[in-house]
Amino acid sequence: MATPKITLYLDVVSPFGYLAYYVLRHSPIFRPCEIEYVPVFLGGLMKACNNTPPLEITNKNKWISRERLRWASLFNIPITRTLPPNFPPLTLQVQRVLTALQLCSPSSLPTAFDALYHCYFVEGNPDINNPSTFGPVLEKALGKELAVKVMEDGKEDNAKNKLKENTDRAFVGGAFGMPWFECVNSKGETEGFWGFDHLGQVARFLELNGQGGGKVETGLVEGMKAML
Repeated sequence: MATPKITLYLDVVSPFGYLAYYVLRHSPIFRPCEIEYVPVFLGGLMKACNNTPPLEITNKNKWISRERLRWASLFNIPITRTLPPNFPPLTLQVQRVLTALQLCSPSSLPTAFDALYHCYFVEGNPDINNPSTFGPVLEKALGKELAVKVMEDGKEDNAKNKLKENTDRAFVGGAFGMPWFECVNSKGETEGFWGFDHLGQVARFLELNGQGGGKVETGLVEGMKAML
């Protein structure tokens, strides 16, 4: 039987993308999977499908923040109680840099996402799209040489074109927001899932189960049980 695979499309601006990323990174349930993290530009995706940002929808703009904290608490995911100042920013610069990293050192992407998500949604630092913010974060996470390289490469057409290609790929696959999961199960069947609250459906489609270990894992497993 083939190894189940998940492609998770991400933009650092999405809090629910962060929650989904954290669970896939840490939950034992998803350890049997081959997981690919793909940077996209959420602003471009929303425009492509004529989607309205949640914060512009009356009542949903209040509900969505409560929902973010409910899920974080249930899954024991670290997160700031209040959204970062000036949320949500456009993230074209930082997403291009992540795409440059995807091109030259794809195995380093999780390290970069770990650091950027912690900076933005745990520490609550503003201006995640500002090089003066994300540059030092990446330098600490990746080392100076690689960080400087991708900061420069992110300004070039290769990274810009690849980010658009990634975003178009997500759109063609059915994405209209974050997080978007593209899943292939052990039978070779493919299905797309949207939203953190559909992780239970992802696990069922991929026929996954898992056992918790420490406090963090126990919270993640208990959260998944609540979804299922």
